[in-house]
Amino acid sequence: MFPIIPANSAAAASGNDEGIFGFGGGPVSTTNLVSNAGVVSSDVTGVGTARQTLAACEYGGDKGIFGFGHNGSSLTAVTNLVSNAGVVASDQAAVTGTAKYEIAACSFGDDKGIFGYGWNGSGHTNTTNLVSNAGVVSSDVTGVGTARSEPAACEYGGDKAIFGFGWTGSATAVTNLVSNAGVVASDVTGVGTARRQQGACDYGGDKGIFGFGNTGSLSSLTNLVSNAGVVASDVTGVGTARKYLAATQYGGDKGIFGFGEDDVGGSYASMTNLVSNAGVVASDTTGVGTARYLLAACSFN
Repeated sequence: MFPIIPANSAAAASGNDEGIFGFGGGPVSTTNLVSNAGVVSSDVTGVGTARQTLAACEYGGDKGIFGFGHNGSSLTAVTNLVSNAGVVASDQAAVTGTAKYEIAACSFGDDKGIFGYGWNGSGHTNTTNLVSNAGVVSSDVTGVGTARSEPAACEYGGDKAIFGFGWTGSATAVTNLVSNAGVVASDVTGVGTARRQQGACDYGGDKGIFGFGNTGSLSSLTNLVSNAGVVASDVTGVGTARKYLAATQYGGDKGIFGFGEDDVGGSYASMTNLVSNAGVVASDTTGVGTARYLLAACSFN
């Protein structure tokens, strides 16, 4: 028998099966793949311009893109596409948008992506750049919401997105929802402890999670995002407190936080923390790959 699906109901969207952590402090272009069981691979030799404080998101339903960042001497708007086999391509010839770093990115609309916010060399910004389902990055879109750097972003509701938290000169918990057409909404008053330098990813098919970061001290706090884009109050942290980490979906409906800086003096980590399809964060998994921070992550396949 086929299941009966009531009228006006929708199943949670299924997500990508694998993930990739890439680039980071040094700067480097090293990557590490994440299997559909949440197992992180050893280092893969980097491709493309080494850089840090960049962002990454999915596009095209099963591919990814790394973009923007700082190459050690200057800001950049360079991007690198990731195939549905997790292979990172060389720098895209066409560089679009204002160079910036300390940004965030996420997917929306099932097959597109968005880079947003950050520092453009002269100040905090709220401009965004859309990514088509072919991986083409648009020119700058006039920003909406509080200009800030060091936010995080994730998908929710199956086809929408949310930017949250960051630094305006002080830490903030403000959020901005993104429609399934890539339109950014005005500020939503923040819920949870204000912080920056955290990670975020989706889980459970239609929900999201912000986690870890810098509240003035290192944190492992998390905040769940409902399938309506509502951010919940703080959940007591699990795992080693750290900042400048990254997060991605894997296994269709689960997530993983990985890497980062785990003390104020510059001790870098490769540990990971898995997120169940109910949004429960697990204790530390021993790290694989070169310990680093200021990296980005996204899913593919």
